Amino acid sequence: MLAVNMDWIPQITLMGFVSYQSPWIHFKRTTDEYILYVIQRGELHILEGGTPYSLRRGDVLLLEPHVEHQGFDMHACDYYYIHFKHPDLSPYAVEDPETFARSFFLEDQEADTRNSCYIPKVFTLANPSALSQILGGLNEMHMLHRRKNYNRSLTALKLSELFIYLSREHMMAILQNNRKRTTKAIAKAYALLDCIHQQYAEKMTSERIEREFDINFDYLNRTFNKLTGYSIAHYVNKVRIDHARELLLTTSLTASEIADLVGFGDIYHFSKVFKKYAGVSPTAYSRIEPSPTDQ
Repeated sequence: MLAVNMDWIPQITLMGFVSYQSPWIHFKRTTDEYILYVIQRGELHILEGGTPYSLRRGDVLLLEPHVEHQGFDMHACDYYYIHFKHPDLSPYAVEDPETFARSFFLEDQEADTRNSCYIPKVFTLANPSALSQILGGLNEMHMLHRRKNYNRSLTALKLSELFIYLSREHMMAILQNNRKRTTKAIAKAYALLDCIHQQYAEKMTSERIEREFDINFDYLNRTFNKLTGYSIAHYVNKVRIDHARELLLTTSLTASEIADLVGFGDIYHFSKVFKKYAGVSPTAYSRIEPSPTDQ
């Protein structure tokens, strides 16, 4: 596993897409930057520092700087490549991947002082929907990178977004692959957790959840409760109020504006729910001085 400090924006030095219709073998080289490969079609065989990697459609590989790499077998292939530099990307040891993946979705890791996401060195995007989304995003990044220089900053931000997406997909794959202890319902509960943290400001109706996760809502709700200790509705409100607290302490937005931003269209309902979770009204909470650990 590799930890990427998300407080730093990567510097992309080169990005492109290649399509080799005839068998081709990668040349030998050593660079001073990272290289991310995402395979769209065919096969790419690379030897890095003596370790062989045979990549096929949906495979992702991150080559590291100052380590010689070269091809070792000829094949036709299509792939995206991104050369980039990052000041804080380092190995991260994980003793129990399943426990770590669970904590990732519950957002209760004993995080280090960095704002990090965690990606594997090599990973297969087995979910067709995820692969399609990532390939589409890479195509958009490629088009942006080829345009004027001011788009390079936007491309770098999209690479950071890609790291986060790959991290989520890898954690989900760990849970889904451990079929002995992880049921289909538990895997979907983790997926819902991830969805809530990304889309907490949107409507989370039982109909929407049943449709998007293809599972009975009551059954998923019971599984979710066992996993988190909260019902789905309770957890959605908890996430919304946690974000509202942060906005009240760090911005000059009104309670009404914050209510709308975190998913409460009705200020009166927002105030009622906020007081239930925080113990005080939004107005009273906004007067609280944040402690040094909150900053």
